[in-house]
Amino acid sequence: MRNVRTSLLAVSAIVLGALCATPGVAGPAGAKPKAAAPAGLATQAVIDGAWRTPQDRARDGVRHPTESFAFWGLKPNMTVVEIRPGAGYWTDLLAPYLAAGGGKLIVTSGDPDKMSDAQKAGRDRYLKRYQDNAALYGTLEVGVFAANSDKLLAAPDSVDLIISSRNFHGFVLQNIKDYALKSMFSALKPGGLVAIEQHRGDARRPQNAASGYIRQDWVIAQMRQAGFEFVAASELNANPKDTKDHPFGVWTLPPTLQTAPSGQPANPSFDNAKYKAIGESDRMTLLFRKPAK
Repeated sequence: MRNVRTSLLAVSAIVLGALCATPGVAGPAGAKPKAAAPAGLATQAVIDGAWRTPQDRARDGVRHPTESFAFWGLKPNMTVVEIRPGAGYWTDLLAPYLAAGGGKLIVTSGDPDKMSDAQKAGRDRYLKRYQDNAALYGTLEVGVFAANSDKLLAAPDSVDLIISSRNFHGFVLQNIKDYALKSMFSALKPGGLVAIEQHRGDARRPQNAASGYIRQDWVIAQMRQAGFEFVAASELNANPKDTKDHPFGVWTLPPTLQTAPSGQPANPSFDNAKYKAIGESDRMTLLFRKPAK
């Protein structure tokens, strides 16, 4: 995760700057074996898909894809936006599921007109592995999610569900929260949903977005202020062992296991055994709705 954030700050500028254009996105994963999606895919069939990497499969126990699909109310014919897709954990599940069911997946990118050549090349490399296997992933669309652009995330009132996983601290750190929420609100159909997963801060402590943790009550308040209705909260990604006071923020925990301050070499003498025992972060899992007209 800190690698995710560090690669957001660094790699996103080169590899996924086009897809994330902000800190908080991991670099692209390795090539996936090609496979074709059968007509209609059950959730478990997608999770068991041969195209998924061993690394992604190993994290299913902490990312809970089956329960997440159910909580989101995901349907195979939906139009879905994935904000800052990162290394593709959710993309590799969502794209085949939607392609097989007649739905559509839109992943986000920075504005190509404002990217460096290196950023454009990184964006193209990332997308290529999906575009090269349209039989499995369908026609992956790309929406612009960039505060420095007047291009749209998606056509207004066109999206059924927006998924934003572990991004809210990035919105705050980059000072783009208002832009992000306004962009999502515009793209959603009336009655459309936003699913948010985020490292959950301690409500008894002052908020520190640089730690990666954000308070759940604050997120709910910000979403309501932006016009969304609060629908539900789930504890499916809760971890009561997470004390949220780690020396290098949430990135001290798995899967990053950071051992030194950002920008410094790893510290081989740092004992991270207790952080491995905690596991991945305690995370809020929230659902919001754009009011129906």
